Amino acid sequence: MNIHQDDRHTPGRTPPGPHRRRLLIGIGLLLAGPLALAAAAEAPLDTEVNEANQAELEMIKGIGPQLSTQILGERVHGPFRDWSDFIARLPGVGPGKARKLSAAGLRVGGQPFSAP
Repeated sequence: MNIHQDDRHTPGRTPPGPHRRRLLIGIGLLLAGPLALAAAAEAPLDTEVNEANQAELEMIKGIGPQLSTQILGERVHGPFRDWSDFIARLPGVGPGKARKLSAAGLRVGGQPFSAP
């Protein structure tokens, strides 16, 4: 008789049956699910500065209520043409801040920041 490794019985140990295997797989999936969601939540989503509303802008790390209000106020005068236009029109935003905002997912004209 051919005995498979999984079918052997060790005294004092219950062999893993199909229900137990499913339970262990389910527990593994429950534990892995939140980790996958957390990793996805940390990945920045691209947010176009010329299309985003105030709430969407404030989801970008580094943009709070004050900066989002300034961005929306400047957008009334026309869309931002590029990153240098964005920097020129927003006091307190320089290349360093632009680099951080870009890394967090902000885009101007669909483009990430690249130093001139």
